[in-house]
Amino acid sequence: MDWGIKNRLSQLIKTNGRCMFLPIDHGYFQGPTSKLERPGETIKPIIDYADALFCTRGVLRASINPENSKPIILRVSGGTSMVGKDLANEGLTTSIEEAIRLNASGVGISVFIGSDYEKETLLNLSKLVDEAERYGIPVMAVTAVGREMEKRDARYLALCCRIAAELGARVVKTYWCENFEKVTDGCPVPVVMAGGPKVNSDLEVFEFVSDGMKKGAIGVNLGRNIWQNEYPVAMIRALRAIIHEDATAKQANDLFNTVKSEKGK
Repeated sequence: MDWGIKNRLSQLIKTNGRCMFLPIDHGYFQGPTSKLERPGETIKPIIDYADALFCTRGVLRASINPENSKPIILRVSGGTSMVGKDLANEGLTTSIEEAIRLNASGVGISVFIGSDYEKETLLNLSKLVDEAERYGIPVMAVTAVGREMEKRDARYLALCCRIAAELGARVVKTYWCENFEKVTDGCPVPVVMAGGPKVNSDLEVFEFVSDGMKKGAIGVNLGRNIWQNEYPVAMIRALRAIIHEDATAKQANDLFNTVKSEKGK
């Protein structure tokens, strides 16, 4: 591995081998997402607790202070929307030259395994890896499922993650699921967790993150579970404690309630 790509990965993944990515890229297909209408204001109280931001070039330029930022993973795929026919019909939207101009530490792209556009999105990933590796920029593959949420089981997600790794992704973002070790055991590159199933309490979020960490994930790429929470500072601090301090779900929940009681919105 070249020095450049090692250096960029070290900006994203800390010396303990763990990471906490904060995605705010939802608007690229959802438009003004609830509580993310003004991304710069949304992240202001929580950015210090993140290890990296995952965002598009438009939000980066318009909303992120270049003098006080975290490392950036640049979302470089898109071309579809919630009102279109198929979210899986994505293409590359941002060049590697642009990622270099924006000083990105990594780039991220979605792949839609099992969709009508599986081949196209996998070839998008392959092309991106070819171009990004030329300049020492790591690629994070996102195993997207579009509207087909029922696909989030270990067999399917293990397939997605392994294919993404085989095509050259340096990191894979995927959903937490039951038997999560089947996903991480079959993936030769680091795995970070996106959200899991819909839950009814904050404790359940801490439980699935804790479970995923015990079963091989190196961290999270959680957005809505944090900035749509009524107490985002309390939530991100509690999650960070699980990832970087080996806190249990109960300890994280206790910390959440303590910060919450201090009005840590």
